[in-house]
Amino acid sequence: MAMLYNFQPRADDFYSTDLPRPYTHAMTRWLTDEQQQDWRAYIVGTTLLMDTLDRELRQAHGIALAEYEILVRLSEFPDRTLRMAQIASSVRHSRSRVTHTVTRMEKAGWLERRNAPGDGRGVDAVMTDAGWDLLQAAAHTHVTGVREHFVDLATDSDFAALGRVMKATADKLIMEQESYADMRGEC
Repeated sequence: MAMLYNFQPRADDFYSTDLPRPYTHAMTRWLTDEQQQDWRAYIVGTTLLMDTLDRELRQAHGIALAEYEILVRLSEFPDRTLRMAQIASSVRHSRSRVTHTVTRMEKAGWLERRNAPGDGRGVDAVMTDAGWDLLQAAAHTHVTGVREHFVDLATDSDFAALGRVMKATADKLIMEQESYADMRGEC
């Protein structure tokens, strides 16, 4: 299959390894041209993949990828219930963004919010039967898209290497960033 995306740095490109970098620290370890191509392909590919998976779910099931991900998280816990704060942490969205998303999902009948038992301040999100039915229907579309647009394009060893790199990246960032402390132990 011909490669449609093929970034090639130009001689006048700021990132070209042959040019001085007047606006940066002298000790910067620049990416090679090949690394720069791969990095940009990763960024473009990730953006296009997420957009495509979101569009496929919206068209087939009327659910956004972010909403689908919340249903997936809820499905992995007993009684399909999870604290709102835990949802925000697990999907790496702000609490306000999760609140807005959950409000839409609640209006659609996919989940409901309840006061957490034994805690006057906590709020649980609970997946409804309608949410469960939607998740089961949408899972086929999502997994098919992930395979078609991503997994099946790589060899098993390439995919395993990508997994190792992304796990190492996640581990490093989770340990370095205090704001990710709530994710320690998930990777």
